[in-house]
Amino acid sequence: MDYERLIDEETWAFIRRTAESYPDDAVELSIEDQRGVYDVMCKDFRQPRPMGVETEDRRADGVPVRIYTAGNPSRTVIYFHGGGFVVGGLDSHDDVCAELCAQTGYRVIAVDYRLCPEHAHPAQFHDSWAATNWAVQEFQDPFVLAGDSAGGNLAAAVSQHGRTQFDNLLGQVLIYPGLGGDSSRGSYKEHAHAPLLTLEDVSFYEKVRCCGDVPENDPTFAPLHDTDFSGLPPTVVVTADCDPLRDDGAIYCEQIRAAGGQAHCINEPGLVHGYLRARTMVKRAADSFERISVAIEALGQQIWPYD
Repeated sequence: MDYERLIDEETWAFIRRTAESYPDDAVELSIEDQRGVYDVMCKDFRQPRPMGVETEDRRADGVPVRIYTAGNPSRTVIYFHGGGFVVGGLDSHDDVCAELCAQTGYRVIAVDYRLCPEHAHPAQFHDSWAATNWAVQEFQDPFVLAGDSAGGNLAAAVSQHGRTQFDNLLGQVLIYPGLGGDSSRGSYKEHAHAPLLTLEDVSFYEKVRCCGDVPENDPTFAPLHDTDFSGLPPTVVVTADCDPLRDDGAIYCEQIRAAGGQAHCINEPGLVHGYLRARTMVKRAADSFERISVAIEALGQQIWPYD
């Protein structure tokens, strides 16, 4: 794969800056050291919260959450952070959540689910499910589910599990999610050695998540393993073209449309996994973040601008 041609210099600068604190072989480090270098990397890219955004840390039926508000929101976004189910937390995506709050005017609730390998699957799903139900009861607003990477997986799993229970789920926005696609074909092979996330990395995170055998036919682990994609809310998936997980998003949207639902996949040329952190230094990433924010705001207003 000719990444020198596909990826522009701005994005290469982001990749090099990431590698300064988070090496390419990070998955070979101990779990403690992985979290340490990841936290350093996130701190390096972290932006100040926009003016007017207020935060409050609470517990949602035992799950730590951070609530972002700006004014008097009438909608809630429940956000699940990425990090392979191994790294990340309330601080790693603090600026992303704060900016989404400021740009949409919605309340944003970031969920600090338990991490692997100390807490194997389905602990992450259980925490996400518990926090979502708490938010629904606590605020009683119409809501949108969102998340990046591992968090996109959790958002989709919660959406699918709750499709018959949530009356006010307006949509979901998944950002370069890993949804459990076939790792022997498509983008998994095409971009097996992509910058910032390789097929080997994906395999590591999958195995550490379940501490052994990967479960089969478990949509709470891999949403694409579901057999029924009907009844899901309007869905927008945003993928990075240079990412082994890319095809998961398109296949997921195809399944929803085939079941009679609304789904739209936006594939971002020249971008790599984890590009949300690049939104202040890479124009392509900034433009994509704007599309993500617009998608969340539109779904919150029950607008579908993709037909």
